[in-house]
Amino acid sequence: MTNPADLTLAQLRDALKKKEVTSLEATDAYLSRIEKAKPLNAFITVTADKARDMAKASDAQLVKGAGGALEGVPLGIKDLFCVEGVLTTAASHILDGFHPRYESTVTTNLWRDGAVMLGKLNMDEFAMGSSNETSFYGNVINPWRRADGGNHDLTPGGSSGGSSASVAARLCAAATATDTGGSIRQPASLTNTVGVKPTYGRVSRWGIVAFASSLDQAGPITQDVRDAAIMLKSMAGHDPKDSTCIDRPVPDYEAALGQSLKGMKIGVPKEYRIDGMPEEIEKLWSQGIAWMKDAGCEIVDISLPLTKYALPVYYIVAPAEASSNLARYDGVKYGYRAKDFTDITSMYENTRAEGFGNEVKRRILIGTYVLSAGYYDAYYLRAQKVRKKIFDEFTDAFSKVDLILTPSSPSAAFGLGEKTADPVQMYLNDVFTVTANLAGLPGASVPAGYDKQGLPLGLQLLAKPFDEETMFKGMFALEQAAGANKRPKEWWG
Repeated sequence: MTNPADLTLAQLRDALKKKEVTSLEATDAYLSRIEKAKPLNAFITVTADKARDMAKASDAQLVKGAGGALEGVPLGIKDLFCVEGVLTTAASHILDGFHPRYESTVTTNLWRDGAVMLGKLNMDEFAMGSSNETSFYGNVINPWRRADGGNHDLTPGGSSGGSSASVAARLCAAATATDTGGSIRQPASLTNTVGVKPTYGRVSRWGIVAFASSLDQAGPITQDVRDAAIMLKSMAGHDPKDSTCIDRPVPDYEAALGQSLKGMKIGVPKEYRIDGMPEEIEKLWSQGIAWMKDAGCEIVDISLPLTKYALPVYYIVAPAEASSNLARYDGVKYGYRAKDFTDITSMYENTRAEGFGNEVKRRILIGTYVLSAGYYDAYYLRAQKVRKKIFDEFTDAFSKVDLILTPSSPSAAFGLGEKTADPVQMYLNDVFTVTANLAGLPGASVPAGYDKQGLPLGLQLLAKPFDEETMFKGMFALEQAAGANKRPKEWWG
């Protein structure tokens, strides 16, 4: 029999319902593979006992012919989602020993639908990073390797590197992730997985450790488009505990797959052709355009001239919100507290100095600076005005097209340590993705090809707010045309 850990989420869901495999068997298969894949460092915490207990409960439901949409399916949870009683660190030293007394809405929804938790996944500290190198618990390693046998330690992308690596290596059926400036789509592109960032407000942020509250959005990283549709259906929904979560019905995204694209208009923005973009990505983009034409779409050249301002705006707004959100970590009520201090002020200072990593400190300093009295108008307020214009620009574009097609990332996976010395170069990894967060749009990355070293490359689709159904139609068509469904060779055992 096929190892249940080699099935897609949809295949495993169906096999469980047909009683061809039990949830406990699938859970044990994944736990065995997680143990074997320790060199990838994808998990911070493995909850083996909890997983087996949840699997047994699911099996009891399945025997009765009952259960939810994800009954018995083992998942990985990014360590940004609070799970009651389970260590939740946001990959930061400052949250040492934090066991939440509450459950995030996303994980509540997943457990409601019968999912099983395998553990908490590694990530960039407080979701700040594009390579999963800022985690207090060490780098996550991409399971993909260069064909020439060069540097094997490649980034899985960030901040959701543990999510993307674990799905690519089949350490879980699917994973939760978050996207503040591209942290679902970029790691998905670098690991040959599917990553979906829903519309801002489609998925509740309650119980997710905050980075930048007006940009953060949770979504899934999965093996294929069908799995992403299934996951998002369970994750999404109105939540009165989150004032930014929109009260509107959640469509059946899986039902949208395979529907005709004939007559749809696909926008191609000229501003996404940036200097220095590898020729392979340019060719893949052209190929993606051809695939959409073959599917019956009309290709429309569009212009988004404010795209060039998106990164500067993002790296003002996001650090500003981070400096505010991270002010709560002071060593008083929970998490890490410095051992050496003389008074409460030195306790705050020493705790934060020792508890935060360098990238988090850098962004807190930037954010505090742009919010300061002398610079608020010059930087933060101006950035917010440009952000609104970026939204208006997309609104105008979507009056002419149904979807926008772009590359997902400016490069394939790069070596760990390759860009850490130059933060600006690292920030440029978000060049194709940050606009969707600034405008609150849904976006997704779909595996579409490989570079000359055999490393994955993705294409991105953007849609109108709350039009994930149309996006899933386009994603499925791209996936079927590309057929880029290779798996990395297991080298870490």
